Amino acid sequence: MSGDFVEDAKVEISGMAKQGMRHPSTKPVLTGAAVGAAAGWLLPLVSIPAGLVLGAGVMFYKRLRP
Repeated sequence: MSGDFVEDAKVEISGMAKQGMRHPSTKPVLTGAAVGAAAGWLLPLVSIPAGLVLGAGVMFYKRLRP
């Protein structure tokens, strides 16, 4: 199962890199990154870069495993 996830992630990242904003996962992942960065700015325990990475990661995971 984890091998399937890793392979799916590679395909998805490759598609996002090649297609840019035309890829269906790019906008939700960037939105998640922005929301995470905003949460990092508002919450004292989370830094902005950590929030950005966590937000993007959560949305990327949700795109792979809805």
